[in-house]
Amino acid sequence: MKRTVLDPMTMKDWQIAEAAEQSMKPTMQLARELGLHENEVMMMGRQLAKIDQRMVMERIGSMPMGKYIDVTAITPTPLGEGKTTTTIGLVEGLSVLGKRVTGAIRQPSGGPTFNIKGSAAGGGISQCIPLAPFSIRMTGDIDSITNAHNLALVALTSRMQHERNYDDARLAKTGIRRLNVDPTRVTVKWCIDFCAQSLRNITIGRGGKMDGFEMDSGFQISVGSEVMAILAVSKDLRDLRQRLARMVLAYDTSGKEITTADLKVDGAMAAWMVDAINPTLVQTVEGQPIFVHAGPFANIAIGQSSIIADEIGTRLSEYHVTESGFAADIGFEKFWNLKCRFSGLKPNAVVVVATIRALKMHGGGPAVKPGAKLDEAYTRENLGLLEKGCENLVAHIEIVKKSGVRPVVCINSFHTDTAAEVALVRKVAQQHGAYVAFSQHWLKGGEGARELAEVVVAAANEKSDFKFLYDLKTPLRKRIELIAKDIYGADGVTYSDVAMEKALKFEADPATAAMGTCMVKTHLSLSHDPTLKGRPKGWTLPIRDILVYRGAGFVVPVAGEIKLMPGTASEPAFNNIDIDVETGRVKGLF
Repeated sequence: MKRTVLDPMTMKDWQIAEAAEQSMKPTMQLARELGLHENEVMMMGRQLAKIDQRMVMERIGSMPMGKYIDVTAITPTPLGEGKTTTTIGLVEGLSVLGKRVTGAIRQPSGGPTFNIKGSAAGGGISQCIPLAPFSIRMTGDIDSITNAHNLALVALTSRMQHERNYDDARLAKTGIRRLNVDPTRVTVKWCIDFCAQSLRNITIGRGGKMDGFEMDSGFQISVGSEVMAILAVSKDLRDLRQRLARMVLAYDTSGKEITTADLKVDGAMAAWMVDAINPTLVQTVEGQPIFVHAGPFANIAIGQSSIIADEIGTRLSEYHVTESGFAADIGFEKFWNLKCRFSGLKPNAVVVVATIRALKMHGGGPAVKPGAKLDEAYTRENLGLLEKGCENLVAHIEIVKKSGVRPVVCINSFHTDTAAEVALVRKVAQQHGAYVAFSQHWLKGGEGARELAEVVVAAANEKSDFKFLYDLKTPLRKRIELIAKDIYGADGVTYSDVAMEKALKFEADPATAAMGTCMVKTHLSLSHDPTLKGRPKGWTLPIRDILVYRGAGFVVPVAGEIKLMPGTASEPAFNNIDIDVETGRVKGLF
């Protein structure tokens, strides 16, 4: 079969993917080349497969580990700066160098896929295929998470109804223990994997006494569920099952936590997750293996590809490239202080993706809005704007260096970038102690990422002194202060009355005090305020609430007014997505 020439300058991402899929490797061939045995691969339709985590790890768990590479970024524009594209491009580039390589990325959420940001498949010649199955449902992990999460809410709300309607004698006959749930202290909302702002705050249980318990409630996006966080940090099915049992859903009238185990729903939730524990295997346009597992949104969740995918990838390859959500202040910080702590893995190199477009925005350029024409400030040379914006890049270089790893700055190329602009970014990055590479992976795939791959190999072979920002004996408020000051650049931290009350309570509880700290903060600024670009100075971080994800194993401070349910824009991506009714092929994804 003659292979179509793939040209990102004239073809849309879905057209590139569609053309590449005509000659993609059969999944079993991809798996065999990776070193997987046939009985470790579970086909899910014609083009996708799951990898049996238990069987694979029993065989390879003691094998030596390859180099471990994390990909993060500077503070992005609302359009994103190509972090997933760079992850895939680096995998392709390392393959061009003759390295045995794997990647791990996060499953796309229906929220951004059908809204303004699009799929998380990468782009141009550096994307995953098959695109449509990858972008829409894939192998059902997010469906399983949504159902497991909502089943917990079904158990809780039905118990509240029965306890209201039945006296103690009748409850005793049914074997139900009265939990006395405080309806004002239900800490978990329902979930759906779309950006549905109209569901943020709702009332449920309206009608008669057989129609549920009337109370305030709401929805969050599925990928922000604690169930997703549990999937990301679990080592195996046993670990996942134990974590699900510790999930806190509410408090009783005396202030005691009510867990999924108290409701006897934890086992049924785990039943929904039996297949989800196994990562999905896809491939790049150029035929390299990529594991897809866990989900996005490091601003409101942990936002990491899974520990399981990384455990498998580092043992099957010389270089394993994994992805962290959003910028280094939130995505890498959580990779560094949560994921690496839980997994025991340490990165050999960290890539910080930067675009000249985003740096100009941070230098004071006009607002970048999805769906709107990009201002000429971003397509014409402007070294003054760019140099000012490099303050944001420097902040992210310094964040990564605090972990003891020297970062690699990847200048993700746009065709409008000038040689002088690239030279300026390169100079600034080098002056502040980073490796630098210019990469054209979107346009040219692995060959375009050759320089990036060569620099990453050099960085990965350099000795580092990886260390955590805090140890688990550090009190919660001290940890928050360290993250606020050392990572975000704040002058200090303030607390609402509710947040302070919870902070004091959690610090007094030894079990909670030993958990990790997973911040919730906007991804559009180093600060809590998405309008503050560049490297903001003279501000304090306001903590308005603190949640506890006992199953995932971390406390969740919430900074500013960030929402756990994003909203859909006025011109969403779903306007352009359709199918070919003759073939069933999906078109219009990006």
